[in-house]
Amino acid sequence: MHSLGVNSYRFSISWARILPKGRFGDVNPDGVAFYNALIDGLVQKGIQPFVTICHYDIPHELDERYGGWLSPEIQKDFSYFAEVCFKLFGDRIKFWTTFNQPNLSIKFSYMDGFYSPGRCSEPFGKCALGNSSIEPYIAGHNIILSHVNAVSVYRNKYQGKQGGQIGIALSITWYEPFRNTTIDLLAVKRALSFGASWFLDPILLGDYPTEMREVLGQSLPKFTSKQKKRLQSTKLDFIGLNHYTTCYVKDCIFSPCEIDPVNADARVFSLYERDGVPIGKATGAPFFHDVPRGMEEAVTYYKQRYNNTPTYITENGYSQASNSNMTAKDFTNDTGRITYIQGYLTSLASAIRKGADVRGYFVWSLLDDFEWNFGYTLRFGLYHVHYKTLKRTPKLSVDWYRKFLTGSLLRRKFRDESQLHKFNSY
Repeated sequence: MHSLGVNSYRFSISWARILPKGRFGDVNPDGVAFYNALIDGLVQKGIQPFVTICHYDIPHELDERYGGWLSPEIQKDFSYFAEVCFKLFGDRIKFWTTFNQPNLSIKFSYMDGFYSPGRCSEPFGKCALGNSSIEPYIAGHNIILSHVNAVSVYRNKYQGKQGGQIGIALSITWYEPFRNTTIDLLAVKRALSFGASWFLDPILLGDYPTEMREVLGQSLPKFTSKQKKRLQSTKLDFIGLNHYTTCYVKDCIFSPCEIDPVNADARVFSLYERDGVPIGKATGAPFFHDVPRGMEEAVTYYKQRYNNTPTYITENGYSQASNSNMTAKDFTNDTGRITYIQGYLTSLASAIRKGADVRGYFVWSLLDDFEWNFGYTLRFGLYHVHYKTLKRTPKLSVDWYRKFLTGSLLRRKFRDESQLHKFNSY
């Protein structure tokens, strides 16, 4: 990272590494030592740690004891875990995100059953347990209140002496109407409301989006008056946006649709082509297309909806499809990644020039990694990783990104030198 020239590195702390049994057991010293070594190494190289407290996983103990995110008990556990992190690492960490894209992970865990704990019901999927119509919103409600509790602890006990900031990161796909009709335009509004706004509206505006309440009715939990006061008094310092792609959506209220694994609860269906024309160039991930205009559109939308709250692009990246028969040579000439990143940064720069308060950008990802249910079949890294020997080989995008960070590419592309500092993050 130091040779690449980045000034910040985003990573998450595994809850179970620090507290294998949650608040019902001891802190694991090996887990603490692991993260201390990483944080100290980053600081020594002048790289700012940008830390996520919870990226999907929770200690199994908490699911066994009370059902994990389906129980309000987890709010106590998350507050306890967050405070342990603030105590142990907060003297060196200036940027905290409570959760990474819960608007996506909760649907995959409790609506579709793709992720642990694998709960769902028909027509979304066939799981042994679960209720896809209710459980995602119970879990989401508990995450929102857990976020508020953690922010409150940080504000009241640690922020003053540690001097850091705290926010949350959400997944944001940009949506365009499949047809320029009233029902598809309304479908876009619903898709956005059931996405990042599911979490950001309560946190920043005090309650769930109107579109969610209209569709879900009593299935969507309500905040008590006491909880609403806490939401209003516990604002975040920044929003993290994870953006990869744009897609079309069409209405599913007045027209029959297949089940969409991400957007079916909004009564919409996502498509990546219209009249035989793809919305953008395909990438290695079937659900991500290269549509750079969506970056500016999305950033501008959230700027307007949330009063230009300071924002970081916490994820943006390009995947290459992979299989075990391929070698590093098959991946290192990654011109598609360069084109993708350049296009999205150009779009982001346009949003910034028009007033969006965007303060940093992180590529997903530094290294090829394990992509959840896709395992090792997708490679997002700037560096190729041989999964047996762990040898790391820089791809062509490394040289491009290094030049970008030093400003040599930007000076040719943009005349406004004041924008350079906005991008020098990883």
